[in-house]
Amino acid sequence: MASSWTTLDVDQDSMNVYVSTPNDGSNAPGVVVIQHAGGVDTFVQTMCDRLSSAGYVAAAPDLFHRQKDNILEEVAALPAGSPDRLPKLMGKLAQFKDSEVIRDVDATIDMLRDHETVNGLPLGITGFCMGGRVALLMAAKNSNLKASGVFYGAMLNGSWGDEGETPLGLANSVNCPVIGFFGNDDQNPTPEVVKELESILIANNKEHEFHSYNETGHAFMDFSNPNTYRENSAQDAWPKLVNFFDQNLKK
Repeated sequence: MASSWTTLDVDQDSMNVYVSTPNDGSNAPGVVVIQHAGGVDTFVQTMCDRLSSAGYVAAAPDLFHRQKDNILEEVAALPAGSPDRLPKLMGKLAQFKDSEVIRDVDATIDMLRDHETVNGLPLGITGFCMGGRVALLMAAKNSNLKASGVFYGAMLNGSWGDEGETPLGLANSVNCPVIGFFGNDDQNPTPEVVKELESILIANNKEHEFHSYNETGHAFMDFSNPNTYRENSAQDAWPKLVNFFDQNLKK
């Protein structure tokens, strides 16, 4: 596995992208990995590296690139359980616009399509928290994606900016199979929102599989946060994601 940072130009601004590539030299499908509220941090980079070890070119765009502040550095300096972390991160999320995020992810998809290791092989997407929301949104917005993995997508029934469309509202038009992983103790999304999402997918004959975990809340994959990480749920979910991508991107 080899990893590095590259830069893409989006809307006349530079967007950093973390890219992790398998070592064996053979062609591999690509997966866009969408950050959580902590940005493209150690957790997200590790998820990319794990996908690379499983035989994928993984790319995580820095969706905060338009925001010229030091909030992530301030948050990183706080203890994991500090009550000051969430308000600061929510302030960053409030600056997002779906139209801008879509352009950022579209640019990352185009980069992966042209990547010499991907070489035209299928592309997928996955994301965590806010990234799970984006993974579902992009499944409806970009037909180049052939599989979408949603980890506890937050704010599924809300729009960013003034666009008005929500991932939940667009679920009837996803272009690819979707796999979802959720905690039954999560408050965003709640189990009720997850049920609503699944009902929409079923009603519109959209291929999907959902996995929900008891005694598990939000951000259960994030090993860097001992307050939310749930080892048993995380260890069950990860091979399911990889198998899902194998079935849909390595046919």
